[in-house]
Amino acid sequence: MIGIGTIVNAGAIVAGGLLGLTVGSLISRRVQATLVSGMAVGTMFIGAGATFSKMLISASGGSFETRGALMLVMSLAAGAVAGELVDIDGRFERFGEWLKRVSRNEKDKSFLDGFVTASLTFCIGAMAILGALEDGLRGDPSLLYLKATMDGIFTIALTASLGKGVLFSAIPILIFEGSITLASSLLRPVMTSDVLDAISLVGGVLIFCVGWNILWNEKKIRVANLLPSLVVAIVWTLAKGGL
Repeated sequence: MIGIGTIVNAGAIVAGGLLGLTVGSLISRRVQATLVSGMAVGTMFIGAGATFSKMLISASGGSFETRGALMLVMSLAAGAVAGELVDIDGRFERFGEWLKRVSRNEKDKSFLDGFVTASLTFCIGAMAILGALEDGLRGDPSLLYLKATMDGIFTIALTASLGKGVLFSAIPILIFEGSITLASSLLRPVMTSDVLDAISLVGGVLIFCVGWNILWNEKKIRVANLLPSLVVAIVWTLAKGGL
């Protein structure tokens, strides 16, 4: 069944979230605060790892060279301008506020942070895109099953620290991965190995920024407004024929 991978991924987030709520109610605020810091640092390292794994290439003498630096900077700059003009972050937050009202969680002060943080964490990255493509083109959801396992485990800790809003990130996952699965026949020719590397490189930076927001909420980066950077990176890579 085409699309089952997306459904399983969303289901894993909901299941992990419900378990996380149970765990969260059993631990003290002090432990929750430390858990938030730990999740933030972990997210930052995941993002940094994704970026450096595609940006650093081995050279002679055991040293490393960088690639894609100009693409990264230009993608973030152009993406930031486009994102601010459209105000994706504002639209995302308004959608979160609507979900908060509809689900009758108006008193949950961390609902919006949990929803936005989890949605960006789970949607950004090459695994979500490639997994949805494989599911749509080959009917092979194995990569999304792997992602579902990872997301489910991550959701337990994230929900325990940030609350109910994390569960509702299953909705953007259904929309994002489901749309790619349905449009897979059109997107597949564009998703070359270089393009996927570019997505990982830029996406890793965005994931790092998500971790930064968790750790330093008073110095928040509007990560949603940087999402067009992924599109710029794809266009840049296709036009140039590589990073």
